[in-house]
Amino acid sequence: VAMETVSLEHQIQSVHRHIAFLKKEQMELLHALHLEILRLQKHCSELTHDLEMKELEARQQEVLDQELEEKCRVMEAQLQEKEKDNLELRKELQHKEMLVAALRSSLRNKERRFLEQLKRRSHRVTILDTELQKQTEAAAYLS
Repeated sequence: VAMETVSLEHQIQSVHRHIAFLKKEQMELLHALHLEILRLQKHCSELTHDLEMKELEARQQEVLDQELEEKCRVMEAQLQEKEKDNLELRKELQHKEMLVAALRSSLRNKERRFLEQLKRRSHRVTILDTELQKQTEAAAYLS
């Protein structure tokens, strides 16, 4: 019985040592798990922050893209308006060029008629001048 008691006491001490060892291992494991949880929480926070920043940047880029698209639409509308204005101005220019050509032609015709009339008058003046000289000579002769 005494031997059984000693053996039982050794077993109890062995069980207590195993329990103490297991408690120590459990505490170390819990501590390591706690550190891993903290590390993962920190990493998760960093990733969340990065994601929020990327989402913010994406929203800002989206706003910029929308603003640029709106500016492009406005500029395209202005361009179309300017092209329409240019087309009207070209038509007006063509019309005015036709008027200028017609005026030039008319002016050339008037100039040609004027020159012809000037020639006729010059010729008539020459004839009249010659007649006047003859009459002056005749009047001088008669005087």
